[in-house]
Amino acid sequence: MNFKLKHAACLLLAVGLFACKDNAKKDTKDTVEVLKPISNGDLENAIIYEANIRQYSPEGTFNAFTKDIPELKKLGVKVLWLMPVFPISHKNRKAKGDLLVEDIPDIQERTKYLGSYYAVADYNKVNTDLGTEADLKNLIKTAHENGMYVILDWVANHTGWDNVWITSNPEFYTRNEKGEMIHPEGTDWTDTADLDYSNRALRKAMTASMEYWVREFDIDGYRCDVADKVPTSFWLNAVGALKQIKPVFMLAESESRDLFEEAFDMGYNWEGHHLMNGLAQGKTTVQEWDNYMKKVDSTYQEDDILMNFITNHDENSWNGTVKERMGDASEAMLVMSYAIPGMPLIYSGQEYGMDKRLKFFEKDTIPKQKGHIWNIMERLALVKNNNPALHGGKNAAAYNRLKTTNDGVIYAFERTNEGRRVVYMANMSDETVEFQIPTVSGKLIELTRGGEVTMQEGTTFKFPPYGYRLFEVVK
Repeated sequence: MNFKLKHAACLLLAVGLFACKDNAKKDTKDTVEVLKPISNGDLENAIIYEANIRQYSPEGTFNAFTKDIPELKKLGVKVLWLMPVFPISHKNRKAKGDLLVEDIPDIQERTKYLGSYYAVADYNKVNTDLGTEADLKNLIKTAHENGMYVILDWVANHTGWDNVWITSNPEFYTRNEKGEMIHPEGTDWTDTADLDYSNRALRKAMTASMEYWVREFDIDGYRCDVADKVPTSFWLNAVGALKQIKPVFMLAESESRDLFEEAFDMGYNWEGHHLMNGLAQGKTTVQEWDNYMKKVDSTYQEDDILMNFITNHDENSWNGTVKERMGDASEAMLVMSYAIPGMPLIYSGQEYGMDKRLKFFEKDTIPKQKGHIWNIMERLALVKNNNPALHGGKNAAAYNRLKTTNDGVIYAFERTNEGRRVVYMANMSDETVEFQIPTVSGKLIELTRGGEVTMQEGTTFKFPPYGYRLFEVVK
């Protein structure tokens, strides 16, 4: 072989080796980026984020939200819950109070009322106000690339009044004695029509629609609206069908124990939330909270998960902001929601310390200025994601109430797991309180403020009204 040919052969070999090496790197990179189906292990240190796409940005679109997904990763978010992404019915659309949009004479005025996400017009389409199917798929892909699972908000109990089934399958709907379709009994949800689950064809059609989004959009599960208003037998069959496609994560807007047995992984901690409001307002005692924690321990199975929250879309719009409901105790309750067993929820805007009620039927926008609450949530994310003592899934870390010298107003507990120990303590009163915790001593690392302290047995703490601390105890 002459020099030129030999040189060319060597060059081709080098290029080939480089290309193989580069492709190997690319293959490895691609393998790392593929998000494995959700597992029980993922739930142990997960934080869930409720995304109100319409109100998240001035644009109110999937694309505007997608670009912020890397920011949410800094808050330790592992599960993204998208509020309903489906077209919203126009018929009987609510405006405000008991007023319907069609009752408003001014045509221009009518346009500002966008309807309730929970009045679904078509279970198999995307609300074009939010973007396209391609935009939603890109959101899901981006979330997966950032290590987050995506669940859709599913409304199985009722539909909007111009849902496609109203015309194509009127037999799917509940009727009164006069044979008229009705809204869900005992509610003021007059913008929706109640579904009749005694109809087997309805069950089949609803399950098929749920399968569609898992199969075609690669979503990872559902948050199911008023899940206990729908027969448990439906959920069992539907979830079984979904799991034939891929493992899914199921969140019930309910505390009903039977839903947890097979169909759902997690439910709402509604009772705990209301008690937290009560603690913050001086209407609930620490003893009542302790009784509730004992009730949870005896009522639920060991692998049941409760979602802890200090706000969500219902609470914010209808019952008030975190500050309105919890006042000076807001921060203590936020940290407590991460520290107790379960999975903490962040609702759109909460991370920015949002102190306004978002409009429910109209366009609104959350604030986007990072501040004190964002910083606390970043620190909480590091603890929740990385410290096994705060595991809160199906194999949760142990919870143990700690005795203090002032148990009437001081709430203190420890979480322990894999040799790690985290202690939360808070003054649940509007007065300065001194107290001791005899069983806590040694080096204590401050988890939300940074730094460390050394505590001797008998050390006295002095906490201001609703003061709190979160420590990891290191002997």
